[in-house]
Amino acid sequence: MRAWLYLLAAAIAGAIVTTPALFVLILLGGSFNDALVASLATLMLAAGIAVVTMRDIIRCGLAMIVCFLALAGLYVTLGAALVAAAQVIVYIGAISVLILFAIMLTQDKIGSNRLTFQTQAAPAAVAAIIVAVLVSIAAAGTNWGAVGEHVRIATNDLANLLFQQYVLAFEAISVLLLAAVIGGVFLAKREKDQSA
Repeated sequence: MRAWLYLLAAAIAGAIVTTPALFVLILLGGSFNDALVASLATLMLAAGIAVVTMRDIIRCGLAMIVCFLALAGLYVTLGAALVAAAQVIVYIGAISVLILFAIMLTQDKIGSNRLTFQTQAAPAAVAAIIVAVLVSIAAAGTNWGAVGEHVRIATNDLANLLFQQYVLAFEAISVLLLAAVIGGVFLAKREKDQSA
């Protein structure tokens, strides 16, 4: 019985991801690349919603990896192969795996309902609505016909820009992420010691 439920869930997930692609291809007359962007964006949005709504922390981490993979796919379709590779190597290969290991080593697998729907849910919903309205206004006010083709940036030019001009910001972000992980492990260990 459980296998049928998994098969049904996979079919529903496939329908959710492919419906925007078919909408773009058939009704809007877009290209295959446009349909792929719509499909990957839908997958990223669904995975992001799964990250913040599921109670199982390990599954939330796996949904976060799916969200990062969809974002890397979007980077590839937009012609930024170096950024997509960095997304896979840094966020999926390092950050997500490190977060999953930290979660598995320091906390219980299933969080309480209070953790899932915290007290900041109402302000977060208001902020999300405001951001959605601002993005909609910006998208409606953009002259999309002016963009004739995708901008292709050579990988070596992007690498030179990132690792020469913005190398200090790049390293500062890596130190900040490391400090956040160390702080999270420290706080989790301290709370565990106080409860014992």
